Amino acid sequence: MTQRDVAASVRTDNGNGATRERNEREILAAAERVFANHGYRGASLAAIAAQAGLPKSNLLYYMGSKRGLYVRLLERMMARWNALLDDISAEDDPAEVLEAFIRSKMQLSRRHPEGSRLFAAEILAGAPFLQDYLRGDLRDWVQARAAIFRQWAERGLMDPVDPVWLIFLIWSATQHYADFEAQVLGITDRDALSDADVEEITVFLTRMVLKGCGVAPRADESER
Repeated sequence: MTQRDVAASVRTDNGNGATRERNEREILAAAERVFANHGYRGASLAAIAAQAGLPKSNLLYYMGSKRGLYVRLLERMMARWNALLDDISAEDDPAEVLEAFIRSKMQLSRRHPEGSRLFAAEILAGAPFLQDYLRGDLRDWVQARAAIFRQWAERGLMDPVDPVWLIFLIWSATQHYADFEAQVLGITDRDALSDADVEEITVFLTRMVLKGCGVAPRADESER
């Protein structure tokens, strides 16, 4: 990236925080589509810039490199998925937390299927770009949530299931409908999942998880 490119990018931004935020949002959305369709090796910064409607120099200015953009996209996906559990405590109701987490994950996979498939492809490839994140920030996040789940079990609010396996189960079950969409639609003879289908799946998964964990459903959930 030349000094002229950097200067052009700065002028485009003009020191305007709103402009930077909008540009970064458009870059990440375009990158999600391009990486999901072509993989890391097949994607190019030029293609991402064209999708975003921005000069290639802007991508380098905001993201630093193709690798930096790719890793940021994957980490954003995980942060988006797991935000709901960031502030939970041992005083919360496990039925409410687990149901809300499943519902949130289902909706995010529905709204961002390309991001879900992109993350799945990275993991299937052995997570070459995410090892530091998986063994660092994400491991710490999972262990902190697991500690709260264990406190719920100690208080008799749920069975003493392994909380790490439980988190894996919820991740995989909710992402299945995005990652394996072709399989789901083919077997069920649908062109797409409707809002009603997604709600039915969400209720089903919630019941299975709560029952498997020995958690009593919330009153309004048990009436569905």
